[in-house]
Amino acid sequence: MGLEWMAWTWQTALFFVVIFGSIAFMGFLEYRNPGGAPRRGVLGLDTTRGDRLFITCIGSAFIFLGWLGVMGTPLWGALVLGVLWGGFVFWKV
Repeated sequence: MGLEWMAWTWQTALFFVVIFGSIAFMGFLEYRNPGGAPRRGVLGLDTTRGDRLFITCIGSAFIFLGWLGVMGTPLWGALVLGVLWGGFVFWKV
């Protein structure tokens, strides 16, 4: 197909499936419960579900980049920290 130069691995495909799945799930939640009622969290921001997803994705990206810069591979520790960060954001932010 001419995509050999992109180095598609199952991990890369899984990454994109999770991102697109998260966006689709947020769309489904918005369809079922429109508005998403903003709430004020520990950061003092009024955030909706979409805002919290964005904060989680950006924060996880920085966690992974920081892990790569300091610890290198493997990235299992960064994955654990990213999941914990996502849980914290959706719970408290």
